[in-house]
Amino acid sequence: MSASGSEVSSGVADSGAAATTTTTTTNNVLKKVFPDVDLDGHNLPPSPAPSSPRTGRRYALATELVYTEGNDQYNASSVPIYQLTGDTSGAGGGEYDYTRSGNPTRTHLERHLAKIMSAQRALVVSSGMAALDVITRLLHPGDEVVTGDDLYGGTHRLLKYLTTHGGIVVHHVDTTRPECVQAVLNSKTAMVLLETPTNPLIKIVDIPKVAALAHKANPNCLVVVDNTMMSPLLLNPLELGADIVYESGTKYLSGHHDLMAGVIAVNDAALGERLYFPINASGCGLSPFDSWLLMRGVKTLKVRMEQQQANAQRIAEFLESHGFKVRYPGLRSHPQYELHHSMARGAGAVLSFETGDVALSERIVESAKLWAISVSFGCVNSLISMPCRMSHASIDAKTRQERAMPEDLIRLCVGIEDVDDLIDDLRRALVQAGAVNVSLDDFQAVNQASTASESNSTIISLLDN
Repeated sequence: MSASGSEVSSGVADSGAAATTTTTTTNNVLKKVFPDVDLDGHNLPPSPAPSSPRTGRRYALATELVYTEGNDQYNASSVPIYQLTGDTSGAGGGEYDYTRSGNPTRTHLERHLAKIMSAQRALVVSSGMAALDVITRLLHPGDEVVTGDDLYGGTHRLLKYLTTHGGIVVHHVDTTRPECVQAVLNSKTAMVLLETPTNPLIKIVDIPKVAALAHKANPNCLVVVDNTMMSPLLLNPLELGADIVYESGTKYLSGHHDLMAGVIAVNDAALGERLYFPINASGCGLSPFDSWLLMRGVKTLKVRMEQQQANAQRIAEFLESHGFKVRYPGLRSHPQYELHHSMARGAGAVLSFETGDVALSERIVESAKLWAISVSFGCVNSLISMPCRMSHASIDAKTRQERAMPEDLIRLCVGIEDVDDLIDDLRRALVQAGAVNVSLDDFQAVNQASTASESNSTIISLLDN
């Protein structure tokens, strides 16, 4: 090689070395600024790489929901589905050597969810109940759990099983009253399990206050919040004192009722490892294809939830204006309206109302056309159900009565359809079922008219006396 060629080669080598040095220096600086973040995206988990500009300003959540960074070799605009059992590198013990332990598509989803849930680590499993099952594996015989008296039926069923077979003591109290929680807290309280809004009575739990009480009674107590009803768009319990947040990804995160998934999020790395162990051991991690579907669904969470929430507000106002007792935190008549909005960024899209008669409620549900009958919620189409006959039927009638759960309660899970169409369909169902008294100008709930008549009779009686 000529001298000039050697000089060129030397120059290229020097430039390459300088570039490498610059890159290394930049990476070192970034690692000092973000010591807990995996900037290269290779050592996964524990934490999500920041996709927001590294200038101190974060992207808005609507942007974070959609924007993801990946290191796919083809720079795919959508994360690929790694539909595989494991890699074939032969080395063994790698991050993705077996999909039960880890999968690139699942990891990408977990990092993305951690980012939008304000968490250091997120884990995805095969269903919302699988998520709760993983969380309850942190308990030991003799541990005590404090939870609500208005719970999702599946949660009640699992806790009852743990009481019978696992030696766990469960206290069901009105968690919307902090004094009721405090009355049963003690040094053996290992977990406080909360839902807010509760399902289906739509009661609100003061997360910061209950979390503070629980941690005071036992610093090692884990405060767990089921955030399915709100989603990360409207509420971030980890920022309010919760230790673990879980959601049914089947609901709002997916939004289309085409998969089942559960999500767990934490900010404590050691706690994340404790939760990962049973997932890896039992093999309940979310499949690659379902991980891809959930990733796709999450990106449209904001546009879906905003439309659903706006529709729900209109429908709640419609029902209340016609004399029905409506439970929805978007109504100022809700007794915990201020508390809810001190924690959340919206009221959500689930509401319930009473008719005063079980048979009447059954006729309304059966008469609806646009409102599909289903036990689930959170999808783009609107759903109607009677919880005591469906989602909460696993809770026996005696217990439901003790917990003041009205048997006639109808739950509406509002979708993204045109709200006027939804109201018209609901109006027709109410009339067809005989749930309202119709006049030339208006219609009102029949039981409200009955109640009003009784009130008038009482007033007349008092005046006569």
